[in-house]
Amino acid sequence: MKKNTSHHIAHVLIEALPYIKKFKNKTVVVKFGGNAMIDDELKHSFARDIVLMKLVGINPIIVHGGGPQIGKLLKRLNISSQFVDGMRVTDSETMDIVEMVLGGQVNKEIVSLINLHGGKAIGLTGKDGDFIHARKINLKQLTAESQASEIIDLGHVGEVSSIDPAVVNMLCNSDFIPVIAPIGVGEDGHSYNINADLVAGKVADVLKAEKLLLLTNTAGILDKNKKLLTGLSITDIDDLIADGTIEGGMIPKTLCATDALKGGVSSVHIIDGRVDHAVLLELFTDQGVGTLLVRR
Repeated sequence: MKKNTSHHIAHVLIEALPYIKKFKNKTVVVKFGGNAMIDDELKHSFARDIVLMKLVGINPIIVHGGGPQIGKLLKRLNISSQFVDGMRVTDSETMDIVEMVLGGQVNKEIVSLINLHGGKAIGLTGKDGDFIHARKINLKQLTAESQASEIIDLGHVGEVSSIDPAVVNMLCNSDFIPVIAPIGVGEDGHSYNINADLVAGKVADVLKAEKLLLLTNTAGILDKNKKLLTGLSITDIDDLIADGTIEGGMIPKTLCATDALKGGVSSVHIIDGRVDHAVLLELFTDQGVGTLLVRR
């Protein structure tokens, strides 16, 4: 091994040491989605990152999405997808597919990958241990003709009403890694599909996590010149939304982040899931690979 390579490896390990000490016995919630869930190499690198986190004493909790996988199966079954404001209208038939894909296919694949790389992962949905309570979302939209509000029924689309962390705490304390599919249960006993970012934020809030990591398909929050912004406060986020710098799909992600910060999470990181070992780079290096958001 060349001398400069040895020095580089040593430098990386030394740089990681204070972060490992700082985060030992702390909870880190990771929202797993985007390209990182589709690309085989990225999936394996993510699983190794999570296993390493657990081995150095951090408690990782994974919340995953699965929109592309749901869309793919619905297409194969010739079931049409309709979206309103980015949310999939989910009737009973579609909800059966959503539950099968999220709670079955996607969840078990992530569990298997983590276990393959030496971890002990257990998959669950909000139905397990009465974990995620949901309430139905009804969307209000202005009609073009009368400018009156029209309520749109999205079907089995919900938001988190409450979380009972007992089952997750039990798993973490027993050296397991929880892998959570974002499906909740309503008071009516029906299953509801919930945005994975929202579930990750609420789980981080309830567990008073040290960090919430949101994996995306972008480098993070970018300014109007497409340069990466970091070290942002809640006020900064409000200003960036107001002036149009943060727009589209990044708005709900950043609002979920600020809600988690207000709830007591120490910091939120919106990171580029297309980067190999993005989680480790963000947690254990000075530079990181995304946007850091803090309460300040």
